[in-house]
Amino acid sequence: MKNILYQESIVEIKHLFHIMRITALALFIFAGTAFATESYSQVMKVTVVANKISTGKVINEIEKQTDYLFVYNVDEVNLQRTIQINAENKSVAEVLNKVFENTNIYYAMEGKNIMLISRTKEGQSVEQVNKVTGIVRDVNGEAIIGANIRAKGQSIGTITDINGRFVINIPANAILQITYIGYTSQEVNVSNKKELTITLYEDTKTLEEVVVIGYGSMRKKDLTGAVVQINPDKVADTHPGNVQELLRGTAGLQIGYDASAKGGGSIQLRGQNSVYTDGDHNAPLIVLDGMVFYGELSEINPNDISQIDVLKDASSTAIYGAKAACGVVIITTKKGKMGKPVINISTNLGIDTKSDFRSVYNATDYMKFREDWYKSTTLGFNEKGDYSYYAIGNKGVGYYDNPNNLSQYGISTDQWKALSTSSDGESLQSIYARRLGLDESTNVYNNYLLGKTINWEDQVFRTGIKQDYNASISGASDRINYYMSFGYLKNQGVLYGDDYKSFRSNFKVNGKVTDWLEIGTNINFQDRSDGTRSINLDTEQNMLSTTTMLRLSPYASLYNEDGSYIQYPMDSDIKRGYNYWFSNQYNDLEKGYTIFNTVLNTKIKLPFNITYDFNIAPRYQFFYDRYFMSADFPNSNVRDRGVNRGWAKRFDWSLNNTVTWDYTLKDIHHFIVTLVQEAEERRYWSDNIKARNIQPSDALGFHNTQNATLEDSSFGTDDTHETASALLGRLFYSYDNRYLFTGSVRRDGYSAFGSSNPYATFPSFSVAWNFSNEKFINLSWLDTGKLRFSWGKNGNRSLANSYLSLANLGAGLGATMNYLNPDGSVATDMKYLMMDRLANPRLQWEKTESFNIGLDFGILDNRLNGSIDYYFKKTHDMIMSQRLPNFSGFNSIYTNLGEIQNTGIELSLNSVNINRANFRWTSTFNLSFNANKINHLYYEYEDVVDNNGNVIGKKEMDDKTNGWFIGKAIDEIWDFKVEGIWQVNEADEAALAGQRPGDPKVSNIYTADDIINKDGTRTPVYNDNDKVFQGKKTPPIYWNLRNNFTIYKNLDIFFSFYSYMGHKSKSINYLNQLNQASSVTYAFNNFKSGYWLPENPTNKYARLDALGPSGATAPAKIYNRSFVRLDNISLGYTLPQNWTRKFLIDRVRITASVRNIAVFASDWEYGDPETGGLATRTYNFGLSFTL
Repeated sequence: MKNILYQESIVEIKHLFHIMRITALALFIFAGTAFATESYSQVMKVTVVANKISTGKVINEIEKQTDYLFVYNVDEVNLQRTIQINAENKSVAEVLNKVFENTNIYYAMEGKNIMLISRTKEGQSVEQVNKVTGIVRDVNGEAIIGANIRAKGQSIGTITDINGRFVINIPANAILQITYIGYTSQEVNVSNKKELTITLYEDTKTLEEVVVIGYGSMRKKDLTGAVVQINPDKVADTHPGNVQELLRGTAGLQIGYDASAKGGGSIQLRGQNSVYTDGDHNAPLIVLDGMVFYGELSEINPNDISQIDVLKDASSTAIYGAKAACGVVIITTKKGKMGKPVINISTNLGIDTKSDFRSVYNATDYMKFREDWYKSTTLGFNEKGDYSYYAIGNKGVGYYDNPNNLSQYGISTDQWKALSTSSDGESLQSIYARRLGLDESTNVYNNYLLGKTINWEDQVFRTGIKQDYNASISGASDRINYYMSFGYLKNQGVLYGDDYKSFRSNFKVNGKVTDWLEIGTNINFQDRSDGTRSINLDTEQNMLSTTTMLRLSPYASLYNEDGSYIQYPMDSDIKRGYNYWFSNQYNDLEKGYTIFNTVLNTKIKLPFNITYDFNIAPRYQFFYDRYFMSADFPNSNVRDRGVNRGWAKRFDWSLNNTVTWDYTLKDIHHFIVTLVQEAEERRYWSDNIKARNIQPSDALGFHNTQNATLEDSSFGTDDTHETASALLGRLFYSYDNRYLFTGSVRRDGYSAFGSSNPYATFPSFSVAWNFSNEKFINLSWLDTGKLRFSWGKNGNRSLANSYLSLANLGAGLGATMNYLNPDGSVATDMKYLMMDRLANPRLQWEKTESFNIGLDFGILDNRLNGSIDYYFKKTHDMIMSQRLPNFSGFNSIYTNLGEIQNTGIELSLNSVNINRANFRWTSTFNLSFNANKINHLYYEYEDVVDNNGNVIGKKEMDDKTNGWFIGKAIDEIWDFKVEGIWQVNEADEAALAGQRPGDPKVSNIYTADDIINKDGTRTPVYNDNDKVFQGKKTPPIYWNLRNNFTIYKNLDIFFSFYSYMGHKSKSINYLNQLNQASSVTYAFNNFKSGYWLPENPTNKYARLDALGPSGATAPAKIYNRSFVRLDNISLGYTLPQNWTRKFLIDRVRITASVRNIAVFASDWEYGDPETGGLATRTYNFGLSFTL
């Protein structure tokens, strides 16, 4: 078996090299194509013949006859200078050489751009000037082409070339001014410097930020809805391992924490919309490069993402209609930039460690805990009236104590030994171990006497290594734009066996075939393995998992005497305990996906500013799942031995036809009309087999399943098919960039809903007022100001089962039933089907109606800008399971019921705190508040009675089974309230509730049904009348703070905090009910926890094995789960370019970061406050090259 697995790993490596060879070949072919395109552009022919013509007119002629565009500084180029020229069918280069001969102007060609650049003025003495060379880049290290470089107060100047470089001769001690459209200008004191590296920062006041809004894009200043944009480059140094880490910190988004090797986490935008939670029903819609994306976010490489736009309000999301009730996340991948091909290579190494999880007792504390456990059974009031040990029961004083600690009782070791029978010559330690139950597990007992211990945490947790390698090549010319990338990810989680690896590649190309036709494609490929046999964790004290190792005794065994793994660490004779490493020798698991996600697009420019876009996105996914248990596995269930093999294939396609008319009238009225037709189909096929008792041997592992014994094997299939279609119309209108309107109507159809309601209509509208553009508002400190209002309806069609509206046939009563043969004998081999779900042809869309009021602002030269939004949304016709009367023959039916509302406020602030030549400090702060409430459930009502039993009204019934209550949050906690712990001086009162000191004190809120005893005392009765609402589980408040410091332009320091606040959680850990499944009795270990003792009368923890009041289960305690996390600290350093260019490398950047540095929580103590259990800390080191 092991040889076969080894050979499979070799095949995998060969597969990797094969992919790399193909990718490398494609890279070189594409690079060659790009260079060829540029070379071709430089030999374009023109004709200019004139005896006297100005330089400006020659430039105009070249622009008319070609696609070239000239870039120059009008102060440097004399456009009125006249020349004589006779150029018939000459190259552009020849014409320009003639035009600018004997001048101080030279030119540089880049694709379809020609830059005219001024040399140092003639006659200037070399001795009087300082020759300065330099490069101008943006914050991402990309060269800025055509930036103006000028000596302050003088006419000397130039512009940067295609590599962002410049050369200028200026007087000593001059000050250089660097300007470029869309960026803040800079001044640099040259002094005696010869080489400069200058970084320009985006000017948020002048930069036209383009936001993707679905079926098109729009300038941010024209938006009428609530949309936020995320730039991955701003957090690149933090080494985001997945898309969720890019999204974390966005106002309104709650991102789950996933500590596994794969990572990721759930996504929820603006609260939970529905009580139906299956099938990612409350997750936002994902759109990738303009098409709805049905895959996992792990398929998208964060390094390939250019920007992410989050559509939050109904006006923005309504264009996606039935799929957008929970918001839309639009991901746009990178494309090439004009200029030479750019090659990026990056590598990142991460070290993953456990940062938080509950610890178990070490060997010393383990024995002390067992003492306290057994001694707690003897607690009671002694003859002196003191509450002490050995007051009840038949154990003598000191019976459970360590023989080395008997002085407190005033007894000798002989007296202590005589408290129980022992064999001749038995050691005190042996007696002590038996009294504490260690002999219940032979291995534990023997190892204790030998002093052999083991730290099981070392066998469960490890230091995981994360590797992430990426390479890309990109570029663009006037006719083609391309981007190709390849990435390999290999992660080890902190749990042994938790491994994840993925091959990802992206190929994106757009070509301009003619002036009116563009075609393109984007192909995303992933091959990943995300199924391994990792070690299980037991997170609750009251559970003893059969597959956990953390709670094995520190005196248990990992190995047999011969050095092989032991099967039962606690006791081999009675088969107690679990050893992952032993079972791993006989089990194997492989699970993986191969995915092709493709987008093909065509764009046609029509007359009258009309464009037609056709997009189609076929997606293919293949899934495999293979599990093997060897027949050689000792003491295993025979029915589990063998092979499980599963295959699944999914093929989806979606297309849209989009017509857009963009028209501006008199520079005041701006119209954009968008019409869309959509269609899609999704199909899924799966097969699985269970092969048992494979003959003659299962030595081939996953293979040879055809030789399984038929009667012990099985075969299953599952197929699904769903379709959808939609029509959309949208109108945008802007009057003088002051008054804005957007309206849309979408009609959706979906096959999963009932035959009576397959279609639904979703309208929306929004308006905005750019008040900062009003002439009567003339405030020097106000840069931008816009008020927004939107309203709309959305639907939700995300269902775990696309056949919920239909009746279902299933096997009944074990799939067989008795029947009589013709001879009267009884047979039991008749298989049959029965209808186990009632059809509902009226099942329809969930609908969410919402409105949003928002304000966008920028002040103090946009040094402070941001937005604030208030929203209210209401979801009705929720998809719910409604109970049916027994006579119907069915338990329930899926139907549309209930209503939920969400209300919230979101605040986003961006500030430039300090902006100097060698130091820049920026901050981002986001705050979100959300509160949901159930307005209706099943519309079933009950009488409301007063204290006299009179009916005074009716109210809608709650659903106590699911914990749903009218007027409360979806996840409101309703339970008994724990006031504290009964103390010794409250023993009599505790006894009335059937409890004793150390047990939880539960509030007896409703006393009318209490029992009054003969002596006048009251025995409390606990039922639902005593339960109270104690908070909700979902955090209503989320905030995030990020700070970025740039020092001397090359060094960046970043740190971020985030916090969830205002939520609660239930936990029974404080009860110390640790003997579930006899774990203490059988000598298992336990998680560290405080507990009540007479000498430690805490009001926080209960006694060991505490009990609840009579007639009620011991209730969970409510904990505040609020926390603040120092999430990331990162450093990035870009090596000076005058170093790197010596090695023909444009840019080298070194980064280091730490994720999850610290967490601060005031109340929660059972693991990480966000996950409730495991959390990890990751140290990342990165190196990237740009060629």
